[in-house]
Amino acid sequence: MIVVGVSAFYHDSAVAVVQDGRLVAAAQEERFTRRRYDRDVPLYAYRSCLDEAGIGPADVDCLAYYENPVRKLSRQLWMELPGMGAGDGPAHVLDASHPERQIRERLGYDGRFLAVEHHEAHAASAFYCSGYREAALFTADAVGEWTTTSYGAGDDDGIRLLEDVPFPHSLGLLYSALTSYLGFSVNSDEYKVMGLASYGRPRYRSALDQVVSSGPGGQFRLDTRYLAPQAGGRLYTPELAELLGVPPRAPGGDLTPAHRDLASSVQSLLEELLLEKLDHLYQLRPSDNLCYAGGVALNCVANTRLRRRAKFRDWFVPPAPGDAGSAAGAALLVHHRLTGTRRLARLTDARLGPAHRGTVLAEVLTAAGVEYQDFTGREPELLDRVAELLAGGAIVGWHQGRMEFGPRALGGRSILADPRDPGMRDRINRLVKKREEFRPFAPAVVAERAADFFDLDVPSPFMLETVAVRAGTALPAITHVDGSARVQTVDRHVDPRFHRLLIRFGELTGTPLLLNTSFNVAGEPIVCDEVDALSCFVRAGVDALAVGDLLVRREAVPPVWSRHLSRSAGPRRVDTHNDSYTFFV
Repeated sequence: MIVVGVSAFYHDSAVAVVQDGRLVAAAQEERFTRRRYDRDVPLYAYRSCLDEAGIGPADVDCLAYYENPVRKLSRQLWMELPGMGAGDGPAHVLDASHPERQIRERLGYDGRFLAVEHHEAHAASAFYCSGYREAALFTADAVGEWTTTSYGAGDDDGIRLLEDVPFPHSLGLLYSALTSYLGFSVNSDEYKVMGLASYGRPRYRSALDQVVSSGPGGQFRLDTRYLAPQAGGRLYTPELAELLGVPPRAPGGDLTPAHRDLASSVQSLLEELLLEKLDHLYQLRPSDNLCYAGGVALNCVANTRLRRRAKFRDWFVPPAPGDAGSAAGAALLVHHRLTGTRRLARLTDARLGPAHRGTVLAEVLTAAGVEYQDFTGREPELLDRVAELLAGGAIVGWHQGRMEFGPRALGGRSILADPRDPGMRDRINRLVKKREEFRPFAPAVVAERAADFFDLDVPSPFMLETVAVRAGTALPAITHVDGSARVQTVDRHVDPRFHRLLIRFGELTGTPLLLNTSFNVAGEPIVCDEVDALSCFVRAGVDALAVGDLLVRREAVPPVWSRHLSRSAGPRRVDTHNDSYTFFV
């Protein structure tokens, strides 16, 4: 039984392939089109995932869609009514048949098509990848069809949502509204607010407490005098500025102490609300296990506090808890419903995208006369050389194996650097990532040594927890202003090559961990194929590029490449199905 899951038409379209209950491939459309948060029908992700699964379109038994188009349409129509705010789509797409029709047409698919509820897809993305036989289920996001927060249960019979909070009362909307208020982009920059929060203190909590009130059970309400979808896409009203006494920050404007304190306040409020709701879920469904998904689950600062203070003993958050991951959840859920069977296996590896092929880069470099080293069959020498470069202060692009699914680079499409270098964070922010200086970088550490450097007592393979850096540990490039770090633990059995690189760097430096950030520059998706990696390497201030067994040094790259790529880089289509690439050097 092969089920393909699809998310599309809101943001971050994606595809996932489930084969006999196992998630075998998943990828986001943005990685192929190079359009960040691409919401179009994920044609290129579809082709890539089928290729990775070794199947063709005729092998697909069912296509699972990540939300109920009829119920979503009812909310869109309600939001288009006078006084009800602004809808999330133009009137011409307010058609319940639009998603299925467009997907069938674009993918050339004429088989079975089943839609699930959006929060079911979120919950399923966590439950069916957790390895738990039974668990309590919690989902929090901006909104699905009508649901914004849901409480449920999962077992051998499937998943059941037991209670929900309806739109517009939403924890995701609350955080996104303050993200917008602080001059950042909604549905993409919420993590900036999370990072900024550590620089402030929650002195606006008393004001923000007036914006939300808890009801019976797991219910809560937002005061729509202050927070509500408005015409023009705004999520807050002018009354919010009066309540806070701080005007909204213009995008790109100066960040004042008041802005830092406001970020700290909304982070504090979100954490308290989540703790309250998880306590309710435990009463509703007492269990040792919790599966947590939805966009709010990307708040890794909250995650650690919740895991340590909530009553559940074991937790699982999938590597793509947002809408992209709902493609996987929809496919897993539909597979279980159609077959009555499920696999009890925990997902430990997020590298579900296209694999490194190792041919295009060598062809391009050879044709251009660019010197490179080929370490095929000599992995220890490759790792020695890369570790030496890193220990010597180099920034290295690391493109290996299959691409990660979800927003985090986990050693497949990463930029690596020495975490001990006090100037490295500013250097990467300024030259490579070209982003705000307040944003921290994350460490990747060998799993067996994580507790030596961080206050971490559980595996963190998907970089979804923020914990304290142990006292006396000098890691300035990855230590946030509050002494914390968002840690990725690397298991020797899950990613042997990356683990061996960390070990080799540790042998040289005494520190078996590296700064690990996503392989991209500001405003672009994480790189997908070798061409993307070469393009980003040339345009950014990266010193060396390791793609598979090939190693390229910056000094070998002609200066004209940098000038040309800085002008011509932009969205492009890469047809991985036919193995044809557009290269613009």
